[in-house]
Amino acid sequence: MHATGHFDVKVTPQTPDNPQARASGLARLSLDKQFHGDLDATSQGEMLAAGDGTTSGAYVALEKVTGKLHGRSGTFVLVHRALMVDGTPQEWTVVVVPGSGTGELAGLAGTMTITIAGGKHSYDLGYALPAR
Repeated sequence: MHATGHFDVKVTPQTPDNPQARASGLARLSLDKQFHGDLDATSQGEMLAAGDGTTSGAYVALEKVTGKLHGRSGTFVLVHRALMVDGTPQEWTVVVVPGSGTGELAGLAGTMTITIAGGKHSYDLGYALPAR
């Protein structure tokens, strides 16, 4: 199955809160999203990033999604990983964390593709769910 739509995202830089975090030189950012379309949900998450974020670098993130996927309610967690090479995302993966689905989304498995065009974010979530 596929769920498609767009989302709004607010990314907020966070202050390193311990000596190890400060020494790492990595950026820590909080994510706050609102999904529209087949996935009607909100999410909150955390991102760690290295590099300048526009021409080179990498990021990893976890976000907890809460809402409805094609009318089925629950939560699940997404894990992100991407590299930026010469301004182009490489090896960008966003995957549902196995076993993270709750409620009517228990057993959810899938992979999300994110597209950014004209400053707008859209998603395509290919997924599988156990029969009701």
